[in-house]
Amino acid sequence: VDSGKSTSCGHLIYKCGGIDKRTIEKYEKEAKEMGKSSFKYAWVLDKLKAERERGITIDISLFKFQTDKFYFTIIDAPGHRDFIKNMITGTSQADVAILIIAAGKGEFEAGYSKNGQTREHALLAFTLGVKQMVVGVNKMDDKSAEWKQDRYLEIKQEVSEYLKKVGYNPAKVPFIPISGWLGDNMVEKSTNMPWYDGPTLLGALDNVQPPKRHVDKPLRLPVQDVYKISGIGTVPVGRVETGVLRPGTVVVFAPSGISTEVKSVEMHHESLEEALPGDNVGFNIKNIAVNQIKRGYVASDSRSDPARESIDFTAQVIILHHPGQISVGYTPVLDCHTAHIACRFNDLKQKVDRRSGAVLEQEPKFVKSGDAAIVTLIPTKSMCVEPFTEYPPLGRFAVRDMRQTVAV
Repeated sequence: VDSGKSTSCGHLIYKCGGIDKRTIEKYEKEAKEMGKSSFKYAWVLDKLKAERERGITIDISLFKFQTDKFYFTIIDAPGHRDFIKNMITGTSQADVAILIIAAGKGEFEAGYSKNGQTREHALLAFTLGVKQMVVGVNKMDDKSAEWKQDRYLEIKQEVSEYLKKVGYNPAKVPFIPISGWLGDNMVEKSTNMPWYDGPTLLGALDNVQPPKRHVDKPLRLPVQDVYKISGIGTVPVGRVETGVLRPGTVVVFAPSGISTEVKSVEMHHESLEEALPGDNVGFNIKNIAVNQIKRGYVASDSRSDPARESIDFTAQVIILHHPGQISVGYTPVLDCHTAHIACRFNDLKQKVDRRSGAVLEQEPKFVKSGDAAIVTLIPTKSMCVEPFTEYPPLGRFAVRDMRQTVAV
């Protein structure tokens, strides 16, 4: 959990972009006064978050930094258990995941134990469709790791084995030994680890394959937040998952069916003539009160296969960890795109093989941890889901119960 994600992210932003020197000096001074100077970089991230919560910037926390080839946006998915649902809404929007692992003796083992977080995060990232992974083996400066190659190789071997089980190809996953705090191998090559000859963390990010975007599909934009901005009006915010959003489009919001015209579209405080898949945007809509639009609604083009309410839907689920058996009637919460809604397991159709999809049993009485099944679900409140084959980001979900991810 405290593997150093915020510090590492803060360091990248600090070195490559998002924040001007004056702001950083201000944060450093404050961190020092609070006796938190060792959290300088994490502090950068926390301060940005706090400022974002106070002010209404449309630019949703997405802290940016750039490399030679790309603009990166950090969706910082924090590590504690209750953050998993943010991670589901966050990760399902990511193109690449950076898994930060602490190298300290005992620390790695804790995050990595049977019910540790490291495993769950990797599994979720893969299941939610983030197929590119970069691993940062962090805290190599720790007293117990001492910049040693053995410790790095030990961790690399163990994590590679797990990533392979999850579905990643470990040969394609770079493992970078770093110190998010001291900056080793973050942006510049470390002099403390002459044995390592691979890329820096930034270099590895530069090597990712840009994802194929679904521009040719109809518009789908799950709403993350809605702001009321004085002098402008109602501004829903979210990421274009498929299609294109332009000013003048008449959008309809599912599941409620409200429709309205888009007046303007804005990203990073600049107005856009068109927003494409992957863009995090705010868009101003006519004559709609802020309370008529909610997080979890999906905006689509009224003239092109508009999104609709789903009365029920059939899905493949993989049970990750559930203490008992799941049978018809089970009603956990589903996190699907930005929606968070309880759904009832209405019918267990088939038990299937996780890898091949072959049917193992028709109409099973129950399913348990490790099983994969085809089930019919009925939402308890109106919601919008789409077939995974047509709109992948709207066809993935995680099943949450007892403060953990039960199934995906």
